[in-house]
Amino acid sequence: MRRLLLLRHAKTEPDAPSGSDFDRRLDDRGQVDAAAMGAWLYRHSPLPDLVCVSTAVRARQTWDLVAAEMPDATPLVAHLEELYGSGPAELLAVIRAAAVEDPKLLMIVGHNPGLHEIALSLIDGGDADGRKAIAGNLPTGGIVVIDFAIEDWNDTAFRGGHLVQFVSPKLLKSE
Repeated sequence: MRRLLLLRHAKTEPDAPSGSDFDRRLDDRGQVDAAAMGAWLYRHSPLPDLVCVSTAVRARQTWDLVAAEMPDATPLVAHLEELYGSGPAELLAVIRAAAVEDPKLLMIVGHNPGLHEIALSLIDGGDADGRKAIAGNLPTGGIVVIDFAIEDWNDTAFRGGHLVQFVSPKLLKSE
């Protein structure tokens, strides 16, 4: 059994001072939301063994705030340029490449539309409410938890996952 967590970066400023999308930072709400998602993850272990983080500023900031809420977590962290702007095929390649480290729980911190598209592509069943919630969008700060009945990340396939849960900052605030 393998578990994948897909975390979209938290809410960002509309434009970076540099003018580059890559350099956009988290806004105040995004900082609060990222910390809240980290606290949620900490309360709902197991924690990730390997975290692959986009090198974009907003993704790195999101991970830093999430990690700060998980003091006992000691995952291997890889900052991957290929996560910025990646689509489902590139994301699937990153997931399969995790076989080298062989984590039981892999987390990817990245961006839409790629994370949303890969989530929809991987899921075949599971939490009906969660599937309905992410059908149209994976919101900023949202986490998709997908289980795979596999022993090797190389065996990850489209429609091979079971949606365990979807959670977002908005859902946490409504609880």
